[in-house]
Amino acid sequence: MKIVQMMVGQMTVYAYLVGCEKTGQALAIDPAGNEDRIVAEATRQGWTIVGIVNTHGHPDHTCGNTRLKELTGAPILIHQDDAGPMVSREAQQFAAMLGCAGTPPADRTLSHGETVSAGQEVALTVIHTPGHSPGSMCLYTPGHVFTGDTLFVGAVGRTDLPGGSWSQMLKSIQEHILTLPDDTVVWPGHDYGDSPSSTVGEQREHNPFLH
Repeated sequence: MKIVQMMVGQMTVYAYLVGCEKTGQALAIDPAGNEDRIVAEATRQGWTIVGIVNTHGHPDHTCGNTRLKELTGAPILIHQDDAGPMVSREAQQFAAMLGCAGTPPADRTLSHGETVSAGQEVALTVIHTPGHSPGSMCLYTPGHVFTGDTLFVGAVGRTDLPGGSWSQMLKSIQEHILTLPDDTVVWPGHDYGDSPSSTVGEQREHNPFLH
């Protein structure tokens, strides 16, 4: 398995390609712009994108869904609790305000504990982490966790948007992320910290929002 981190769009969003080097199949996580560049990078790696996974439904993370699906034919996957809000009128208005495209509906909804796979090497377990949004989720495979807007390097996601909850956010992080092995690499949804990635142990010790 190989991970490629890419900063895309206007909102310093990190998109990810997670590829199986045996089969050439890959998942795209949070395509938030620069879709042609995402596909070009997948091609450069020798990968075919077989799934588009959104860690949550906010337009800054889903605005590349339409174009990427057009380019790849890959299905869109999101947690079931954000599937409706992702295509709501409010989300479409928010997308327009950001200068982003809206997104089609999800092709498959996910729930806690399910696995999203690509090829033989990529198997990401869904961890439901509400707080930033009702359907926020992290994606875990041994050694790595993609945290979306739940946990950043040195920060946590905002909770002042519709459906957000500070108490849920802290509960999600404490119960589902900080319980992972300390050396698990944290791959966040935005470039808000002093490094593009971190570890669970580093965030437990140094993230000021968790103390």
